[in-house]
Amino acid sequence: MTRLITKPNIAAPDDFYADLLAVHEGLAKAESDALNARLILILANHIGDRETLAEALDAAKPKK
Repeated sequence: MTRLITKPNIAAPDDFYADLLAVHEGLAKAESDALNARLILILANHIGDRETLAEALDAAKPKK
């Protein structure tokens, strides 16, 4: 089982964030939401491991 990496692990994270914002530029809310959904599914497919994906879903849940 691969553990979910939650510590910073992206090379040049500010550059990635700028790229993420840029890809959303000019999109309507619905288009932006659809892009986010596609991105999530593409990355989930890349990860592939169901246990890791379950851990990611749990980590993303709002904390009460």
